[in-house]
Amino acid sequence: MSPAAAAAAAAAVSPTVCVMDAAGTLGATLVRSLLLRGYTVHAAVQTHDEMQVLNGVVSSDTEEKKLKIFHSDPFDYQSIMDALKGCSGLFYSFQPPRDQPSSDELMADVEVRAAHNVIEACAQTETIEKAVFTSSVTAVIWRDDRKSIPSDLDERHWTDINFSRKFKLWHAMSKTLSEKSAWALAMDRGVNMVSVNAGLLMSSDLTITNPYLKGAAEMYEDGVFVTVDLDFLVDAHICVFEDVSSYGRYLCFNHIINHNEDALNIAKMLAPSAPPPPQSRDQDMRVIQQRISNKKLNKLMVNFEREPQDHCGLVGETNGNGSVHVTKNISV
Repeated sequence: MSPAAAAAAAAAVSPTVCVMDAAGTLGATLVRSLLLRGYTVHAAVQTHDEMQVLNGVVSSDTEEKKLKIFHSDPFDYQSIMDALKGCSGLFYSFQPPRDQPSSDELMADVEVRAAHNVIEACAQTETIEKAVFTSSVTAVIWRDDRKSIPSDLDERHWTDINFSRKFKLWHAMSKTLSEKSAWALAMDRGVNMVSVNAGLLMSSDLTITNPYLKGAAEMYEDGVFVTVDLDFLVDAHICVFEDVSSYGRYLCFNHIINHNEDALNIAKMLAPSAPPPPQSRDQDMRVIQQRISNKKLNKLMVNFEREPQDHCGLVGETNGNGSVHVTKNISV
């Protein structure tokens, strides 16, 4: 078999996907899980320093050969194209630039531009079969009429931009505008895109300054304060990518904060030194009715297998000494 034929056969067995931004909590864990499932992964990071985050994700020589790290800036279109080259899929999550605040009105424009560049690059990459776009539950729940909607909030609902701006819910506004922009461009360019609208990610680096938490008291009272474990969120991303029947948006959470004890526990975790607020017995016993549904995702994930699949054969490009190949795409 010729080298070209061997490479083509290997690629058919082991798909190549891109994870962007691979240095975030979600991105780095996705890279690890995809390698375990036998994928070849293009891990796109924004800076040289962020490469260090990926040092611990490789546990074998085989996985090392299947990991390629790209310096890719979401505002540098060509660097995105380079990272996507040869990939059949993209997992995209936005990470704010280090030199810009992570939660203000201007961040919405930044996030929209990044989303536009990434989806346009997918449209221009012939090998891309599906893009998984990470969004947020906050792009669903904030609207004036949220208390009067007769049904539970789900994938059909969108956060109202004017409402978000009025109450300075910048995270919700940014996620809503960027996701809407991505959907509009994906439909116009014929990109097969699905979105995962995640609840509050319960990761080790969660702090009280997380912009998702703006309006947490109202979310709690409305029955829409939902959280998601990192492993479940990663599984959801992989499931919607691998399942050919996936479409549209998927609300992703596996816990709801609707009981006083839950609320106190998360408050203690975020601010351990703060004294607990006084509670009455009625408050202790009250359970807020859940007003948000993730049935669509739960139905899709019924038959999802977490166990790594055996995709043998594809050998990634490495340096002569067997170390991870790094492709540099940002001019210094």
